[in-house]
Amino acid sequence: MATASSFSAYTVQGQMCCSEARKSPQYLFNISTSSCKQLVQPNAVSFSAYMKKMRLSSCGNPLKLAMIERSSQRKGVCRSAMDIDNSRALFSPGKKFQLNDVIEAQQFDRDTLSAIFEVARDMEKVEKNSPGSQILKGYLMATLFYEPSTRTRLSFESAMKRLGGEVLTTENAREFSSAAKGETLEDTIRTVEGYSDIIVMRHFESGAARRAAATAGIPVINAGDGPGQHPTQALLDVYTIEREVGKLDGIKVALVGDLANGRTVRSLAYLLAKYQGVKIYFVSPDIVKMKDDIKGYLTSKGVEWEESADLKEVASKCDVVYQTRIQRERFGEKIDLYEEARGKYIVDKDVMNAMQKHAVVMHPLPRLDEITVDVDGDPRAAYFRQAKNGLYIRMALLKLLLVGW
Repeated sequence: MATASSFSAYTVQGQMCCSEARKSPQYLFNISTSSCKQLVQPNAVSFSAYMKKMRLSSCGNPLKLAMIERSSQRKGVCRSAMDIDNSRALFSPGKKFQLNDVIEAQQFDRDTLSAIFEVARDMEKVEKNSPGSQILKGYLMATLFYEPSTRTRLSFESAMKRLGGEVLTTENAREFSSAAKGETLEDTIRTVEGYSDIIVMRHFESGAARRAAATAGIPVINAGDGPGQHPTQALLDVYTIEREVGKLDGIKVALVGDLANGRTVRSLAYLLAKYQGVKIYFVSPDIVKMKDDIKGYLTSKGVEWEESADLKEVASKCDVVYQTRIQRERFGEKIDLYEEARGKYIVDKDVMNAMQKHAVVMHPLPRLDEITVDVDGDPRAAYFRQAKNGLYIRMALLKLLLVGW
């Protein structure tokens, strides 16, 4: 994430017509207007620095300065720690959620993450104590999945129903929707938004969620886009780490397995960079090593990272061992490369014995053979608790996107 931001996407009136918005690639962090989505670049800029610049340009006119400040808040300018009181006000009950869509992990700042986690804790109470919740009564969610899914799709559908909403679903949309007839993603989104209030989409192409968000006039949640990102998984992962380890600052995390194709580890790395004193270890076969864009991003944020070939040694140092499967579907016809990578790093009893007592093993699931089943009984095996936390995070996101804080 760059340290400077451009506001060139806005007109003087703070509005942008839909045709202009769709031409702009910078739409990940967005705020609604009455007619279409107003788009903000995901690059962060200090709110204080931005306002200092605006004060200089306002020529001392208090009315103009007040208008600029209100406008900057509508534009979603990121605030510094000095503006913490303003941040708290943004998260107060009844306020609109700061995002219209959930597309990538870079959209979230630390304050927003903490506030979402607080809502998730409330959702846990709702799930346990208020089975007849009507928070989202009258709302319809469409799940549009072009790739297979068990946990993500079912947890979103469960989340919506537990909050009193309804679900329209299509499984394997790549084969059983009009996409099989050649319909474009944009046309599908324009059609589906006419039937629902929010769209949750998984797609086989990286960047598909961005295209959907640019097209839709209702919220879109990225439930995984090919080898791109899986932001809601990263949110539940960080939420799980905080619950299991008790902190997020100063932790050591091992990302293991298919780091080149794994969208979960990419999104998780982006979120971990929000915290202080984090160190990340990359443990993977050479053919699926973490890509340079993530390494460069971490370096730019001052996050220490290290590559290693020794899983047991790394596991002995870490608070979290985040294992992933080698994804055969990303290898195409190159089955020999898949077989070369598969089975090289396995979390078994030996690895567990090397780990610290407080450390945990996580996995986004599904699991093949990269974690042996005899590990399941160890209390440090957190992956099924992790999957359950996905329900609470997704309940929180649906509530926030549809009705606000």
